[in-house]
Amino acid sequence: MVRARESASEHPLFTDPYAQALLDGLGVTARDDAPEPGLAALLAIRTKWFDEFFIAAGATGITQVVILAAGLESRPWRLPWLPDTVIFEIDRPHVLAYKSETMRAAGAQTRVDYVPVPVDADVDWSESLRLAGFEPDEPTAWAVEGVLPTLSADAWDVLFDQITLHSARGSRIAVDVGGPTVEDVSTGLCCRGWDISSFDARTLMERYHREPPHTEDGPSTDGGYLEGRLG
Repeated sequence: MVRARESASEHPLFTDPYAQALLDGLGVTARDDAPEPGLAALLAIRTKWFDEFFIAAGATGITQVVILAAGLESRPWRLPWLPDTVIFEIDRPHVLAYKSETMRAAGAQTRVDYVPVPVDADVDWSESLRLAGFEPDEPTAWAVEGVLPTLSADAWDVLFDQITLHSARGSRIAVDVGGPTVEDVSTGLCCRGWDISSFDARTLMERYHREPPHTEDGPSTDGGYLEGRLG
């Protein structure tokens, strides 16, 4: 919903020509149960930041991409990827099936090799990723977007172990983190050999000229964004 509304706004941070089609297939509109403006702004800057991460990774020559819990994002179709890019999207089977079917019906085509990796909750995603053709010896751009808030500290510890194990030197990672766990996640990645830089939500709000959401205590900019490179 946020991507559809942002794309239709007067000065969008990004354009997603497929968001509305994905909504239509679910029988909802961009106005149904729309998030309040502050939350919508946070989701919009998150989308923009991850878009820029992928474009920057491609500029360094990285052509292998893994998007964890990809959901209904349409980046494989809408971003300017290098021609030989291979994009692996990991999520539940029914989510990826719905997205692929909807994009086909909309006539959308990718200019890259798109590989959905359907994985049930009790299945090892890393094994499924390898079976799908993932090359662990190739540098990879990893996106962990909207994932950590759903996991315990022990679970994200395991997640970063798996990612690091399957990352060649020169790989890059982007993570959005909520609240006080930013420092913990940054430390955890650094201990695994990642060179990490971080940004808080306020910094990105200012970069993209958006107002932060407000609470009774004033502007709220909880959370942060981590970007790293494996040396």
